[in-house]
Amino acid sequence: MHRLSLENEVLAVSRLYDAAPHGRSHQPWFLNLAVRVATRLSPRELLFLAKRLEREAGRRGGARWGPRPLDVDIILYGDTVLSASDLVIPHPSMAVRRFCLLPVVEVAPDAVVPPGGETVSQLLASCKDALEVIAL
Repeated sequence: MHRLSLENEVLAVSRLYDAAPHGRSHQPWFLNLAVRVATRLSPRELLFLAKRLEREAGRRGGARWGPRPLDVDIILYGDTVLSASDLVIPHPSMAVRRFCLLPVVEVAPDAVVPPGGETVSQLLASCKDALEVIAL
């Protein structure tokens, strides 16, 4: 968190959540949280910061959805809609992942998800993800 706050203003931090693994069930559960920041960084600059923080935490390559020391995702960036090979905003799977929505609702319950216009709270209410997520 400290490293993130050096280049951004941290506005809110969710509780920590323990979540059943998505995609590869035979592995440890994952810890998740959401951080809402005010930033002057562009989406691409924020992505570069996220990747740098992952590397500094010891992340190296590995299996998709496999264990990793840190995974930083950009879920929303205001009303930005972006689709590039290495960055998609809003996060393309957020609406179907309870482990993502629960912490995001804590830090930005009324955030509107473009282009559909639903709030993250509305997405959580209609989320059909049955994987277990526990607030710590």
